[in-house]
Amino acid sequence: MGERRGPGRPPGDGRRPGPPRGRDGGRGLAPGSGQGQTGGRPPRTGGRSAAGGPPSSALEIRGELLYGRNGVTEALRGRRRLHRLLLAEGIHDDERVREMIAVAERSGLPRETVPRAALDDATRGANHQGVGLDAGDYAYADYEDILGNEGPILILDHLQDPQNIGTLLRAAEAAGVAGVVIPADRSASVTAAVVNASAGAVELLAVAQVPNLVQAVERAKKAGRWAIGLEEDDRSVDLFTGDLPLPAVLIVGAEGPGIGPNLRKHCDVLAVIPMTGRIASLNVSTAGSIALFELLRRSIAERATIAGPS
Repeated sequence: MGERRGPGRPPGDGRRPGPPRGRDGGRGLAPGSGQGQTGGRPPRTGGRSAAGGPPSSALEIRGELLYGRNGVTEALRGRRRLHRLLLAEGIHDDERVREMIAVAERSGLPRETVPRAALDDATRGANHQGVGLDAGDYAYADYEDILGNEGPILILDHLQDPQNIGTLLRAAEAAGVAGVVIPADRSASVTAAVVNASAGAVELLAVAQVPNLVQAVERAKKAGRWAIGLEEDDRSVDLFTGDLPLPAVLIVGAEGPGIGPNLRKHCDVLAVIPMTGRIASLNVSTAGSIALFELLRRSIAERATIAGPS
């Protein structure tokens, strides 16, 4: 699901559709859309300056090098094993930097000032904002724990672009999801690029890696959730007016191909975002974020109805 097209038809009539019978075309990612950093772990040592200058002092990184002020701030409070905080020479001493230093000092985390060019090299020229954090690998959650949490579950079906994943994770945290599920293979994992793209939100989320998404969906359904796939199909209902039962598992497909045909068969409902403008599609992270907050809106309205007038 690289983009979401408008339905080109009246909104759904509110009935829950049966399982879809196949996938249609027209969901290809437009050239250059949804592209961000390509992810992967940054190199563990520096070399020639990213700006093409003379060689810089190499940084020895024990674990994974996180970067960006928001990502580093949240990781300092998160569940990872931490090795040291890195600050670039000449960094502007603002409130966030002082907060990072204070957190590091309280936890006894070593702090080191390094040449900016060395940090440029170690992050492959990424916008590190003068800060880095040498940290252990991301601590994935157990899927069973996510099933026991309140809120919707977000399942990402083999998304590849770290920028799209990071944006969705940031929206998911803000919308109060129970957790996020990604496949263990053929998908981007939680890398430093994803942490930075999510502004550190992934450090606050429960993210599980599972070997089989279909089995994950079926386990969630047995636990009382409904599977809603964000996908254009002949059976799709309008995201805003259609019958979307709660609590839900929201499934978002990959950039380009969308939700895989086998996984789509296990969706209780397929939903599409209505579009009335001249642009016929949305980026996967934009569409997924809209769907997450529509589920939140419905949940708030449902609770208000149950509670009755105050």
